[in-house]
Amino acid sequence: MSAPRDQHFLVDRRAVEKIAGFVEVSGRRVLEIGPGEGILTRALLDRGATVIAVEIDPALVEELEIAFADEIEEGRLEIIHGDAKKVDIPPFDIVVANLPYSVSSKLTFRLLEIGFEVAILMYQKEFARRMIAPPGTPNVGRLSVMVQTYASVKPLLDLGPGSFRPQPQVRSWVVRITPHEPPYPVADRRVYADVVRVLFSHRRKTVRKGLRSGKDAFPAQAIERAIVELPDDLLQRRPEDLMLEEFALIANTLAGS
Repeated sequence: MSAPRDQHFLVDRRAVEKIAGFVEVSGRRVLEIGPGEGILTRALLDRGATVIAVEIDPALVEELEIAFADEIEEGRLEIIHGDAKKVDIPPFDIVVANLPYSVSSKLTFRLLEIGFEVAILMYQKEFARRMIAPPGTPNVGRLSVMVQTYASVKPLLDLGPGSFRPQPQVRSWVVRITPHEPPYPVADRRVYADVVRVLFSHRRKTVRKGLRSGKDAFPAQAIERAIVELPDDLLQRRPEDLMLEEFALIANTLAGS
């Protein structure tokens, strides 16, 4: 079967075994997003996991339901037909998935919002490199700030195009994401997320100008109050120059904390 949308099926069985073995899944509820033809699903089930597989493509769902009929009947596998960005997902402990490239960011943000113990996720290599870009460096962006605020990221495996069918034009990285509490107090996570989004939407502007461009997210009065209260040297810098604690300071000031 051809890959739907931007899905590239992992066919490298050695890589599959490594991915399934990076975290202990026996007796755990494991979320898999985009199971495709089920090669990773099989490896997880063989290791004693109970798998919740979310697949958007109806033809693949039908194939999976046939191939894994016994495991579904035994209650070891639940297949959910839907868009993982918005479908209701039952409780789970761990995430193991080869994410479609085009929705990697949205799915990562949603998973962090839902919460999990640990995730083993595959991304386009350059996307994963942005995730670990240190704050205060030119490559930092919304993705890296949001992920590093709430989790640690460790690269585990580098895969070339030959590990997939059809072959992508890029290399892929498998990473371990482990959630943690923010390193600095965050009074309101929604305000924090909006601050990061607004500032990086205007990343060539100073913080002062970027905040004033965010009247769709914050009341004008709150913005002006924050500009008065925040240090002038911070307001003159650009978002790529900020550290995590400075994003928290801006958000907490806007939130009135």
